[in-house]
Amino acid sequence: MVASFSITRVFAFWDRLNSSFWFVPALMVVVAVALSFLLIEVDTLRDVDRTDEANAFYTFGPEGARSVLSVIATSMITVASLIFSITMLSLQLASSQFGPRVLDNFMRDRSNQIVLGTFIATFLYCLFVLRSVRGMEGGSFVPHLAVGFGVVLAAASVAVLIYFIHHIATSIRIETLLAKLAREGCAAVDRLFHERPEQERGAEADEKAAEQMPGDFDAGSRQIAADFGGYVQNIGVDALIGIAEEHDLVLRIDAPPGQFVTKGDCVITAYPKDRVSDRITEHLRGAVVIGRDRTPYQDFEFAIHRIVELAQRSLSPGLNDPTTALYCIDRLGEVLGRVDGRGIPSKMQLDRDGKLRLLTETVVLEDVACRAFAAIARYGITDADVVSRLSETLVRLEASFPPAARHALAGFREQVLSASRSQSLHGGDRKILSDVKDTNRTEP
Repeated sequence: MVASFSITRVFAFWDRLNSSFWFVPALMVVVAVALSFLLIEVDTLRDVDRTDEANAFYTFGPEGARSVLSVIATSMITVASLIFSITMLSLQLASSQFGPRVLDNFMRDRSNQIVLGTFIATFLYCLFVLRSVRGMEGGSFVPHLAVGFGVVLAAASVAVLIYFIHHIATSIRIETLLAKLAREGCAAVDRLFHERPEQERGAEADEKAAEQMPGDFDAGSRQIAADFGGYVQNIGVDALIGIAEEHDLVLRIDAPPGQFVTKGDCVITAYPKDRVSDRITEHLRGAVVIGRDRTPYQDFEFAIHRIVELAQRSLSPGLNDPTTALYCIDRLGEVLGRVDGRGIPSKMQLDRDGKLRLLTETVVLEDVACRAFAAIARYGITDADVVSRLSETLVRLEASFPPAARHALAGFREQVLSASRSQSLHGGDRKILSDVKDTNRTEP
């Protein structure tokens, strides 16, 4: 049990490290420093520290070695400063152009981290090798292998610099950003929505679980409060079921991923309260990860909202870029269409013996889709191209969603078309909307 909720905390800690801009460069620096000591030691053991001995890696004396290492170190720290400045400028541009919610994607960009780490690691490598070069009367020491590897690192850094210029130019394109957001949204669908056979088993389980629901659940339960405020980022469902099974409890998640809680707000309700000790309370609280911002790992609506926000910004009077909104609608259709062939997880989770252990909130697909497209239609209702693409995407989703959700999507689509036709549009826009409606009616 302890190991289960510890894994949840470890995963959250690793996710924070992975999203930080310094973690990968720090690892590369540690490796570079260790490698400098290793190669110096290899040079010492190979007894190649005499300047009059021919060496395939390096043929200069102590002064030449110092000069080369000094030039490399100076160049690397200068370029590293330039790389850092360009990265900060890109973050500022992304924040103003695409919104602050997408900054995390640029911070997580592994390529940017590796590029910065390459130059800093090469700089420190040359410094540590430089301190080992000795030239004096009666003896000298030049770590030929270590110096030669420093030259190799310098050449590799030049190639990395060329790659960085190309990468930073492509990463700030809206198409690249939308593709990355869509991949993360599809990954969230794969994590949160099971295959159809599991959903069918869940329907049978709900019937059994409803009979096991305690009648005095609210009155006989103990509430587990959050120890600090923030957004619920991750909930260890397996850990909670394990705790409930071990202590014969029934748990209810009151704060699903994405919800904001303050200190003292209830995040989990445990029944019966006489079995919930302070130690169990800490274990239950440890299975809920709370952070300062929302993440798309278990928060499907946030994965959708980031794409919606880009569409809203593109339709604002300041930007007036409906083409970007069309790209966003296409990507929303891709993410929401991913649920095709998948089932919504059951609200009631059972243990291995078929006993009710956990009550959770589930995603209502039609509500998520309608809210997302309504947020875009609110700003683009007078743009016939935007409304046309919205309608076409909704038609495709009707075939992907469960039967219960299709009626809601169809009704919402008709409302959007009706509202758009009622606006003051010229003849060309009316023709576009008329064609869209006729096309939709011919869809199977």
